[in-house]
Amino acid sequence: MCFGRVASGFGPVGVPFALEITIRVPQSVERVPVYGAAERNLKMIREALGVNIAAREDIVRVKGDGDAVDAARRVLESLIEASERGQALSRREVVDIISKAGWEGGRTRRHDGDEPDGAPAEAIDFAGPDAPIESNWGSGLNVFAGGRRVQPKGDNQKVYLDAIRDHDLVFGIGPAGTGKTYLAVAAAIHLLRTGRVKRAVLARPAVEAGEKLGYLPGDQFAKVNPYLRPLWDALGDMLDHSTLRRFMASDVIEVVPLAFMRGRTINDAFIILDEAQNTTKGQMQMFLTRMGQRSKMVVTGDPTQVDLPDPRESGLIDAARRLRRAAGVSFCTLTSGDIVRHQLVQRIIACYDDSGTGDAGGGAGREGGGGHG
Repeated sequence: MCFGRVASGFGPVGVPFALEITIRVPQSVERVPVYGAAERNLKMIREALGVNIAAREDIVRVKGDGDAVDAARRVLESLIEASERGQALSRREVVDIISKAGWEGGRTRRHDGDEPDGAPAEAIDFAGPDAPIESNWGSGLNVFAGGRRVQPKGDNQKVYLDAIRDHDLVFGIGPAGTGKTYLAVAAAIHLLRTGRVKRAVLARPAVEAGEKLGYLPGDQFAKVNPYLRPLWDALGDMLDHSTLRRFMASDVIEVVPLAFMRGRTINDAFIILDEAQNTTKGQMQMFLTRMGQRSKMVVTGDPTQVDLPDPRESGLIDAARRLRRAAGVSFCTLTSGDIVRHQLVQRIIACYDDSGTGDAGGGAGREGGGGHG
């Protein structure tokens, strides 16, 4: 193979100029395994690395910032070498090649210190898959929302984050607004950026909260998207739109309904199950057994807000009873004092707790969830 550079260089503050290269695929190499069916591989490179890439016959042209173009070149070289060996790469393997190229590029990137505290995600260096789990954890999460670093607001939230750092399976249990899901998503993004995990998978059961929504238009993803909206909201706070779109297109971040987890084994990932009180016992067992090698799993929920027809079937309450003494599993309880939403939310929850008129789900949840902490 051969390639040529059109222009490259650095500006006065170290920002790479636009670079354009051409890569020729050898005549002896099948182009479909390199480009992917319907140029799927090129599309993943474009979305994940943020480059302009186009192929015509055996010529591929790549244009963009220097680091991104170099990463794309390494990906294409790997795809060409695999095609020369007659190796058919899966989508997952192509994603891994792109991720590795991005990490290698991240090791060499340097910034001049002019980025504000709320620097966009593209300004964060990826440390690589061998980075220690404690990477930058002591000094706070490498995650920003609204220009401010995401950090625990109280002692219980700090204990929760420390548990996520130190354990592979953590249950975060508490009322609405205590940051259970938000901090878990922040930890996932932090570990992605430091290279501790290769991807984040966020799941949620599609259970209606006491309402019958009836028929929803669209395909299966459009139908379940409303249930996943809270996860999208957290991601949207911490990642700019273009970065989130690239991560989604390249499967670095997945947001899926719980039913789509069946049959999978997920390695090198940070896996979150939100609203776990609305899982059945069977669904919870299915989810917990999806954990693969070098993965972390966080399960969040509020046992007082069970929306299942029979609250006694809640998988969260059942898991708390079965696993609270299991080695390597951490249970963290957040209370109304940890609520970080509008100050009225804390007062509202206190009023409902004091009234003693909760529904059957609330009663079952308090009974089942009170024995662990």
